[in-house]
Amino acid sequence: MMRFDLVDLNLFRHIVEAGSITHGAERANLALAAASTRIRAMEVSLGAALLVRGRLGVSPTQAGRTLLGHIRDILGQIERMQGDLSVFAGGAVGQIRVLSNTNALTEFLPEALSAYLALHTGVSVDIEERTSDEIVGMVADGAADLGIVAGTVDTGRLQTFPFRHDRFVAVVAPDHPLARRTDIDFAEVLEHDLVGLDRPSALTRFLADKAARIGRPMRLRVQLRSFDAVCRLVECGVGLGIVPETTARRAKRITDIALVPLRDPWAVRDLMLCLRDLDALPPFAQDFVAHLRAVGT
Repeated sequence: MMRFDLVDLNLFRHIVEAGSITHGAERANLALAAASTRIRAMEVSLGAALLVRGRLGVSPTQAGRTLLGHIRDILGQIERMQGDLSVFAGGAVGQIRVLSNTNALTEFLPEALSAYLALHTGVSVDIEERTSDEIVGMVADGAADLGIVAGTVDTGRLQTFPFRHDRFVAVVAPDHPLARRTDIDFAEVLEHDLVGLDRPSALTRFLADKAARIGRPMRLRVQLRSFDAVCRLVECGVGLGIVPETTARRAKRITDIALVPLRDPWAVRDLMLCLRDLDALPPFAQDFVAHLRAVGT
């Protein structure tokens, strides 16, 4: 007889989404040994392997994928129940799972989140940075309640709402030869040394993919954790950077940089909210979507 508790279900979901027992245990706030013991007990109880263990991480077996689908349904229903009952406890209580691309996460979400959370003290928001293509797939699979993606990606049958508009620009030192250009192709930017975000970031992976598609390497001399740091090193002449225009204009107030818009079609960023079913979300999550739509207009 299968005996899984909610801790088991939540742990398994985190492990599959992280692709690692170690990282999944961290997300579930469990020690690695305890997490491993729970997964083994689940497999013994089921009588089948749930995970394929490999050198680079773990992936679900067919049984694991089937279980994951049920887990997402169960946990989603529990979250909706908590949201429906929270009105009787004096306020909304629950968690919203959000996936966001780099642009929205760094430039547009912080203020919007601050305003929402100030009014919903019992709600927490779990945000993870991913590329837009990854976000669409994970939202469709139920791995998150809401995604924020570039409008250029195919969102399939997901519900979508406009959020914000932005574009990528190259930032260069004011004495750089490109500083006098009115616009530039990404291919020409790749002829120069670059300063960018660290390699695991969604934006760096996105740009690396665009570079690979035109057969050019990205000469990243320095990888940093923030756009502000990128702009500071660009100012010092270390290399060129590619950042959202909104970020670049804000950074220009305190750093001496020049902005050169990218001509490539993908550089224009109409950011979209995407989700499976707005009506199926708990009330507090529906409020969050409404809040983002309001601040985005």
